[in-house]
Amino acid sequence: MLGFASSSLDFADIDACLFFSFLVRQRSIPVIRSKSGLMESGAEALVQRRSLYPPIEPYKNGILKVSDIHTLYWEQSGKPDGHPVVFLHGGPGGGTAPSNRRFFDPGFYRIILFDQRGAGNSTPHACLEENTTWDLVNDIEKLREHLKIPEWQVFGGSWGSTLALAYSQSHPDKVTGLVLRGIFLLRKKEIDWFYEGGAGAIYPDAWEEFRDLIPENERGSLVDAYHKRLNSDDLETQYAAARAWTKWEMMTAHLLPNDENIQKAEDDKFSLAFARIENHYFVNKGFFPSDSYLLDNVDKIRHIKTTIVQGRYDVCCPMMSAWDLHKAWPEADLTIVGDAGHSANEPGIAAELVVANEKMKAIVG
Repeated sequence: MLGFASSSLDFADIDACLFFSFLVRQRSIPVIRSKSGLMESGAEALVQRRSLYPPIEPYKNGILKVSDIHTLYWEQSGKPDGHPVVFLHGGPGGGTAPSNRRFFDPGFYRIILFDQRGAGNSTPHACLEENTTWDLVNDIEKLREHLKIPEWQVFGGSWGSTLALAYSQSHPDKVTGLVLRGIFLLRKKEIDWFYEGGAGAIYPDAWEEFRDLIPENERGSLVDAYHKRLNSDDLETQYAAARAWTKWEMMTAHLLPNDENIQKAEDDKFSLAFARIENHYFVNKGFFPSDSYLLDNVDKIRHIKTTIVQGRYDVCCPMMSAWDLHKAWPEADLTIVGDAGHSANEPGIAAELVVANEKMKAIVG
């Protein structure tokens, strides 16, 4: 699943979110704290919300060859001798954006962004060959070694949270801290919720548009039906399926509609990589050996300082996954944003991610 951080975000829609919060609850959600590290922030926290850091440019970038087929685009920004943090983007297939740098204090962090296999500026574009979770885990290690970084903080949202968990469970000694958002454990019930009708009960208009690309006799599994079209020999068939697949997620990623992100579905280069790679991972069950793999291996990372930020009304990655992770890992701090959906550019989520990184500075610094 994808989590965008739009370059145009300056919390201009806070008033709209506050109004929506008033309509649905007619009162503020209290801030709840517990011994298990749970906090819920609601409308009354708006006045205290942190802004994203100002836009910055990379001071260095490059291309890393990670296999005979794949090369990865990477960049560094912020403080060259600062504490390193690696940003893991969503999708899979979503790629990075300049605004992703803005979650981190550039005076403290050495900020590393990279596009995963087939995504963004990495090549070959939208390629599915040699593209698995474990290929990406190995790529993260290759990038860390290439940049001569002994250990680093890991930050990931949506699919990025999946990959962050897989990486940290494989290399716990290389991780100084975790900040996770919009938890996605890539279990069957999560895929079924979003692609087999659950989320469609909340967004029936967008759901019908997504569903109706597929003939009725193929709707037993929409993920499989889209897989067939996204891998068609006909490029126009691929594009049509990619636009529909991407639009469905963009329509549901925000508590309130975000036209800028919805329009990304019309960008054929973006939507083809996003839809093909995402669908490829979902058809293959994330390339995990079991449905509960990430939960089963929490003990490997239980000691790592971790903050989880979750939108209460996240439709793409519903809160059940963050809650299951919280129950398996009560040592991690869980912040529930009471007036937000899925996207990283929801005002409350963006603010809590900035706060999480600020708190992490005291631990990793």
